[in-house]
Amino acid sequence: MATTHFSLVTDWHFEAPIERVWALIEATEAWPQWWRAVKKVERLREGDAEGVGAVHRITWTTALPYTLTFDVETIRVDRLDEIEGRAFGELDGCGVWTFHAEPEGTHVRYLWRVDVTKPWMRLLSPLLRPVFEWNHHKVMNWGLEGARKWLAGAA
Repeated sequence: MATTHFSLVTDWHFEAPIERVWALIEATEAWPQWWRAVKKVERLREGDAEGVGAVHRITWTTALPYTLTFDVETIRVDRLDEIEGRAFGELDGCGVWTFHAEPEGTHVRYLWRVDVTKPWMRLLSPLLRPVFEWNHHKVMNWGLEGARKWLAGAA
């Protein structure tokens, strides 16, 4: 496996019903309202009634002094179960959100399998892999914090 490839798993737990959590994650264009790492979302293409085929350009800030911008095309939606997207641009790969209702709320898992494409990141990823992984988890923790506040009505 290439040293520029990352396979990262994030688990989020919410004390909220799956329908509310689904609606929050599905509304990509609203992410900047609650996820502090998401600086901008632009819709480049409409999808079908379920959102399949939609393309969004997302600009992220990170805990490190760089930003990432990449496009995500929604390639599969199984309502209240799974959303899959294909990323291309400064990251290239696939992300899958899965949703599971639990007695105490909702469990969300995000599986992110990507390659870095920025030349400096490709060059340094063998050395900085642990830093890049830490940075990803920090960005995802910001998302969890923001989502919990939003779902609680405090955002």
